[in-house]
Amino acid sequence: MSTADRPNILHLFVDQMRFDCVGALGNPHLRTPALDRLVNRGTAFTSAYSPCPVCIPARCSMIYGQYPHNTGCYENGSMPVDGRESLMDVLTRAGYRTHGIGKCHFSPDPAAMRGFQTRETQEELPALRDHDDYLQFLARDGYRHVTDPHGVRGSMYYIPQVSPIAQQHHPTQWIGDRAIDFIGSPQRRGEPWYLYAGFIHPHPPFSPPAPWHKLYGIDEVPLPFVPHQHDRLLTYVNRAQNRYKYRDQGIDFNLVRLIRAYYYACISFIDYQIGRILDALERAGVLDSTLIVFAADHGEYLGDFWSFGKRGMHDVSARVPLIVSHPGQFPVQSRCDRPVSLVDLAPTLLRAAGCDADRTETHPLDGLPLQQIADDSAERDAVFAQLSYTRHMDGTNPDAFVSEDAVSEEERAACSLYMAVNSRFKYVYSAPDRIEFLFDRVLDPLESRNRAHAPNFRHYTDGMRTVMMEHLRAGGETAGLDGDCWKKFEHREIPTDPDYGLLIQDQPWADTRIPGYSR
Repeated sequence: MSTADRPNILHLFVDQMRFDCVGALGNPHLRTPALDRLVNRGTAFTSAYSPCPVCIPARCSMIYGQYPHNTGCYENGSMPVDGRESLMDVLTRAGYRTHGIGKCHFSPDPAAMRGFQTRETQEELPALRDHDDYLQFLARDGYRHVTDPHGVRGSMYYIPQVSPIAQQHHPTQWIGDRAIDFIGSPQRRGEPWYLYAGFIHPHPPFSPPAPWHKLYGIDEVPLPFVPHQHDRLLTYVNRAQNRYKYRDQGIDFNLVRLIRAYYYACISFIDYQIGRILDALERAGVLDSTLIVFAADHGEYLGDFWSFGKRGMHDVSARVPLIVSHPGQFPVQSRCDRPVSLVDLAPTLLRAAGCDADRTETHPLDGLPLQQIADDSAERDAVFAQLSYTRHMDGTNPDAFVSEDAVSEEERAACSLYMAVNSRFKYVYSAPDRIEFLFDRVLDPLESRNRAHAPNFRHYTDGMRTVMMEHLRAGGETAGLDGDCWKKFEHREIPTDPDYGLLIQDQPWADTRIPGYSR
C-alpha cells in the first residue's frame, strides 16, 4: 500500500461510557448529534465488549491486541514492561505520525510513550503533577487555586458536581482544542497520521461545565433498571464497588436521577467536541480519507441492579459503544450485531494502515480485523473477558491495590470474574462467589434472569462453560480450573462494618491544608 493510499486514523476514546448512550443507536433521552453523524457515516458494532471492564487493563488489551491472560493485566495495575510492540509502535514504524492527547492511563509509568512519537497529557489523578500538560495549561490561565480540576473524588465520587472550570478551560474542551490544532497543523500535509484523543469523561465525578449541567432535567432521564431479586444477579465485585464508592447505604431516587442527568450532560459535551473535530477534518479536506474509530473502555451501572461503577460483567458495565467510519472500507448506516472486542481494534487499524493484522514483531494478536467481521468473512465462536479484583476490603484503602507482580496465579484465580459472549448467550463465572450466570441475549436482553441452571438451558450453560475454559487453557490461564470444573476457592464477602473499605482518593495538584485547622 502506497503512502498516498494509507488513511489517516482518528481514534476517539472515552472512559466509562455505556453502550446504550448514543441517540442514533436507540437512546431517545440523549442528544448526541456528532455521534449520530458518525453512525450514519459508518458501521456501528452493537455487540462490542471490553476484554476487562476497568480502565487500565481494557486500554492495555486494546493497544496490544491481546486478552488479559496474554498481557498479564487484569486490574488497575501495571501494563507490560517487557518491550512488546503496541499498536502505536507498529504505526510509527510504518511511517505514521503518531500523537496522543489526553487520558492514556499508562502504568506503571504514566509518562511513558508506549509507541507514541509525542503526547499531550491529561490524567484525572495526575501523578505527573506539574508535568501534566493540562494542569500546566490551567495554571497559566489562573486556575492554580482549584483543588480538584476533574471534580471532587473520594466520598463525593457519585455526587454530581458543576465543574469549577469554565467551559473554555474544561478538561473535555481541552482535548477537543488540542485535537483540532493537531489536525489543522500545516505539518500534517503529506504524511499519514494516527491521532488518539482520550477523554476522561463520562468517568465520575460527573462534573460538566456550566451551562451543560442544565442540559437534562431529572424528570427527563430514565430510572435505573432493578429486576426482581436483583441481589441474586450481583457478584462480589459489585458489592465491593458499591461499598468503596459510598453507594451501599441506601438509595435516593432523586440523587440517582441527578447522577444520570449529569452523566448524560458529560456525554453530550464530549459529543460537542467530536462535532468540532469532525468539522476540523472537513476543513482540512481529509474527512473522507480518515478512518475514525469511536469507543469506550467499559460502561457504568448508573444504579442499574442497584449498583454503581464498572468491573461487573453485566452489559451496562462490560459492553461498550464502538463505531467505525471509513468510506469505501466500512458500510455506511450499517449495524453489525456480531460480538466484537476492544482487542479487535489493533488488527483493524493495522490492516487499514497496510501492516500485518495478525501479529506485531513481538507477539501475535488475539483480535480480528473489524473489516472481516463487518463483511462476514471471519469466523469466531465468542469474545471473552476476565477481571481479577485483588484489592483489599479489610479496612484499608481499597485503591491501594496489591501489585499484580506480587499476586500468585492461585490468588488471581480466586479473585477472578470470567465472561464469554456469543450471538445468543452470555456466560459469567465469579470465583469469589462460586456462581455461574447464563443470560439469554435474545429472550432477556436486560439480563433480568440467570438461566444457568434452568432445566431447558443447562446444556447451553455446559456449552458456554466449555468455550470459556477452552479459551483460558489456550492462553495458559488454568489456575482457576479443576479439570472440566471450576476450582473452588474461599467464598469472599464484604465486611459488615459500613466504614470498611471506603475510598480515599484526593488529587495531589493543590495543597488543601488549612493552618490551625487541618490535622
